[in-house]
Amino acid sequence: MQTLLNTLYVSTPYSYLHLDNDTIRVEVERETRLRVPLHHLGGVVLFGNVLVSPPLIHRLADEGKSLVLLSEHGRFKARMEGPISGNILLRQAQHARAADAAFTLAMARACVAGKIKNARQVLLRGGREARDGDDGASLARRADDLAAALRALPAASTLDTVRGLEGEAARQYFAGLNRVLRADARAVFAMDGRSRRPPRDRMNALLSFLYAMLMNDCRSAVEAVGLDPQLGFLHAVRPGRAALALDLMEEFRPLADRLALTLVNRAQLQRGDFVEHDGGAVSLGDTGRKTVIVAWQEKKREELAHPLLQQAVAIGLLPLLQARFLARTLRGEMESYLPFISR
Repeated sequence: MQTLLNTLYVSTPYSYLHLDNDTIRVEVERETRLRVPLHHLGGVVLFGNVLVSPPLIHRLADEGKSLVLLSEHGRFKARMEGPISGNILLRQAQHARAADAAFTLAMARACVAGKIKNARQVLLRGGREARDGDDGASLARRADDLAAALRALPAASTLDTVRGLEGEAARQYFAGLNRVLRADARAVFAMDGRSRRPPRDRMNALLSFLYAMLMNDCRSAVEAVGLDPQLGFLHAVRPGRAALALDLMEEFRPLADRLALTLVNRAQLQRGDFVEHDGGAVSLGDTGRKTVIVAWQEKKREELAHPLLQQAVAIGLLPLLQARFLARTLRGEMESYLPFISR
């Protein structure tokens, strides 16, 4: 079984990362705040204005460990890693499959089905735990709407139809998330649908930040098995867009949503953990980012039962396992791609 390596997230402004023998040393104002052995890490993610020494950059590249730069709000900026050997035969199979309209449509359906099934579980669970009858009834109705979208998927004959079903299901889902929030938290964290670039409320800011970390994990997984992250099936191919990583990410978004709801409902995040900007944009502040990063790392260590492997697997390994199943599907070793479905 693959070992789950940690990711070092650094968000403190003006931190400086040094290479100290086989250890990363993190300094803030010339004071050492953290030491992390390199062999414990799979990659390093930096938020905002964080500095890295050239020897550390070279060492990370030599050992195949990624260095990812995000804005202070979690928006992707750049990714650096050593030479990508990949698997040319697998990539040839990926490109050949992408040219097959029937296979592309089947893959898109699978990605959307995984996302909707997992999103529906979030609503059903919220409905079971609801203390208010109206909340429970509303969540049950929206879960039924998502079930209807699932039933319509097999008949979707074009990518546009699949994307349309996904979009409508997402609208219904996000409209219902307010009902999963604790009643006394809704005044601060209620969301008016999904808003991005920029997020317009605190819950959207939290989701966007979590999705940025999830996206990094999915892209790393896709590249680790030798696939081309730019060539997807559900998401349209565009220059600079990691379409395949976005495809893989869809089935895991509800896991990030569950963590966001937990952080709010347990009052681990408060109004003061967010910053409101001119123009209506909202983002996580320094303290809020640290809270979410720690929670994300802890979440990735939790284990869930994998239906195909019939054993418990750390959540942080799920993207890599699913990327392997995707590779096997592209090579024809599996009849169809089966997304991970949580319970």
